[in-house]
Amino acid sequence: MRPPGRAAGGAVADAAAGGGGGGKMAAAAQVLSCSGLLLAAAALALLSVAIGTDCWYETDARRHRDRCRGFGHKRNAHNDPPGSMSAASPHLPLRARPPRALVPGRTPPPAPLPAAVAAPLALESHCGRRFNSTVSGLWRRCHREGFEPDSEELIRKGIIQRCTAVKYHYTSSSLPRNLPVNITNTIRQDEWHSLHLRRMTAGFIGMAVSIILFGWIIGMLGCCKQHELMQYVAGLLFLMGGTCCIISLCTCVAGINFELSRYPRYVYGLPEDISHGYGWSMFCAWGGLGLTLLAGFLCTLAPSLNTPRTVVQKPRQENGAV
Repeated sequence: MRPPGRAAGGAVADAAAGGGGGGKMAAAAQVLSCSGLLLAAAALALLSVAIGTDCWYETDARRHRDRCRGFGHKRNAHNDPPGSMSAASPHLPLRARPPRALVPGRTPPPAPLPAAVAAPLALESHCGRRFNSTVSGLWRRCHREGFEPDSEELIRKGIIQRCTAVKYHYTSSSLPRNLPVNITNTIRQDEWHSLHLRRMTAGFIGMAVSIILFGWIIGMLGCCKQHELMQYVAGLLFLMGGTCCIISLCTCVAGINFELSRYPRYVYGLPEDISHGYGWSMFCAWGGLGLTLLAGFLCTLAPSLNTPRTVVQKPRQENGAV
């Protein structure tokens, strides 16, 4: 039979070793929880900046404006030779061969325009529209400062406003009366789809910020009171807020692509010489999303490290004696 003193000493040593390991695990869990809360606070700051600024999507029409001005000067030149593409002439000679005999009752298909003729015509059609360099966010669409001298002069005179509010209620836009009925119905239907996408973007990102803020408060209380369940719930809320943020950003991207692909293209499309892309507000929102997901992972992992592991020692029997 083992002496009682040796058995007691082994138990004390095992308890001391277990206590030291448990202390290290508790410290590691505390570090993970604090790190997750710091990341969640940074994510809230980035998402708040993204919501409050207007640089989600931006366009730059300076190169298009310069090309249209050069094209207009070329069209208005007085020294163009007769019969050239820059000056219209009623006595322009025929360059193509006369068509073959037509089949009775059929009309020939239109011949495609040469590239040298189609490019100026496309440029002229785009130059008939007014394109501005703008930045847009969730709440406003603004003219970019210093990009267009003509617009800046009109803004200084008070004729136009620098920023206009983004509408979240349906307002029917004014359309030309000579449009066919099917095109008019398509435009109205696309306006409804665009409105729903804008509403989903704003609604889900607002839900994301509210959920993350609520989870941060619960996480702070859990760290102060050393309550593992509250820290775990905070991590789950961070993951839920990140999911709402993913839905919002994906809907925002889908809404921008939908606006660029609306029909008819000559009304809603952008020329190739207008540069457009996402602004720094969009990247702030994506950064806040990444920090939110990382914070949720850390806060849900921390309670698993702090779980106490108790070892129950059963009395050993030696030679039939307890």
